[in-house]
Amino acid sequence: MFLRKFGLTRLDCLPRALGAGLLCCVLLGSVAHAQGPQQGAPVPAAPAPAQAASPSAPAPVAAAPAPAAGDAAQPQGEAAVPPAMDVAPGLLPRDLTPWGMFMSADIVVKVVMIGLVFASVLTWTIGLAKTLELVSARRRLARAHGVLAEARSLAEAAKPASLASPQVALLIQAVEGELRRSPDRRDIDGIKERIAARFERIEAGVGRRMLRGTGILATIGATAPFVGLFGTVWGIMNSFIGISKLHTTNLAVVAPGIAEALLATAFGLAAAIPAVVIYNMFSRSIAHYRAVYADTSVEILTMVSRDLVQRYPAAAPAAE
Repeated sequence: MFLRKFGLTRLDCLPRALGAGLLCCVLLGSVAHAQGPQQGAPVPAAPAPAQAASPSAPAPVAAAPAPAAGDAAQPQGEAAVPPAMDVAPGLLPRDLTPWGMFMSADIVVKVVMIGLVFASVLTWTIGLAKTLELVSARRRLARAHGVLAEARSLAEAAKPASLASPQVALLIQAVEGELRRSPDRRDIDGIKERIAARFERIEAGVGRRMLRGTGILATIGATAPFVGLFGTVWGIMNSFIGISKLHTTNLAVVAPGIAEALLATAFGLAAAIPAVVIYNMFSRSIAHYRAVYADTSVEILTMVSRDLVQRYPAAAPAAE
């Protein structure tokens, strides 16, 4: 019935029908292959949903550019970290030795360091000179005190004691001058009081001369740390100014200024500590010297009293 419908009832028409069927199959396969997706071709993106047509609708905004290949590896959700600022090699000091830090320091810090170095040199100069002076004065005073202790009268010990120590010579000259000025040598108590008063003034003068120069040591010991601290504050201030200008907290930028500031503090301590130690040493030595000098003056006053009693024995009971 199917063959009769298309007019293919004869057997000689059968090959033509088969050929026509094969040709249709080939055409249909080629059309299907052309309409199907090709392998390796990119799949087109799905079209955006159509918006309602409006005459006042704005133009579509251009899509953001795709991220670079290096940024694709960064996980989403994390803020981008700005790159670290590189510091130019010219901004960093090449020498961090004390001399190099001094040469690269600010002018104010340099002035502070130079002043502290001068104070340190002055301290050691005074220390050396005063040590030699005290050692020599104590030896001479001990020699004169020994001469007075062995002598029987002031006339016997006056010349060798004066030659042994210039300070003891001042005491002996005061005694001789008072004896010359005293009209009545039988007034033993009055003579002794006047000689003792003159001895007090001489001892005070000798003590002041021995203390000469120690006031500078006290001043250096008290002020040098604060001068060094001023240099430290100034250097740290410059460091923070450098940080604000370079917009970085890199240790290579901050460290040089702080090192210069600490160097000023070290200079202050190097000047102050020896000054305090030397001042205390001189204070003890001068106190000992003044005590020995006072003993020498008492020895001379005793000899004067003994000589007056021996020369004027009638005035002795009155003196008692």
